Amino acid sequence: MKLMRKLMTFLTLSRESKRLLLESFFYLGWARIQKRRPFSNLAPSLGKHMQETGMDDECTDRRTLAKVSQAIQIMSKYTFWESRCLVQALAAKKMLEKRGVGNTLYLGTAKEDNGEMVAHAWLRSGPYIVTGAKGMERFTIVSTFAGPVGGESHEQSYKPSISERT
Repeated sequence: MKLMRKLMTFLTLSRESKRLLLESFFYLGWARIQKRRPFSNLAPSLGKHMQETGMDDECTDRRTLAKVSQAIQIMSKYTFWESRCLVQALAAKKMLEKRGVGNTLYLGTAKEDNGEMVAHAWLRSGPYIVTGAKGMERFTIVSTFAGPVGGESHEQSYKPSISERT
């Protein structure tokens, strides 16, 4: 009964919303496969290592970011596989790059109260956190990957990371 109600809700959505949800489902699956690769093989495809895109709000299409973020959040609950922070960030990164929207993937680590190390991933575009906002402030950034904006070269679309500016 619950499944039927959700299916009926999906069918009442606009064509654009359906397309976006199906696209996010596809990219969540793609990202889950990518996560299984050795990180050294995956990293070169993530963008410029230890670089960040700009924080300016003027170049940011908030509507696109909100739609991608919402689609990822919704569909990650319906995948048959684990779709947590890294999978969500990779999927959203791919969706934004497809739309020519610059973004930065952050990887961070923290220690739990019991001493166990934990990791977290989140994605930022302009001043907005697209995925992984919950709890990100407690993680120390250990790596960043800046995604290109449209067809610009890396030299034009990347800002040095905080550690490189000092």
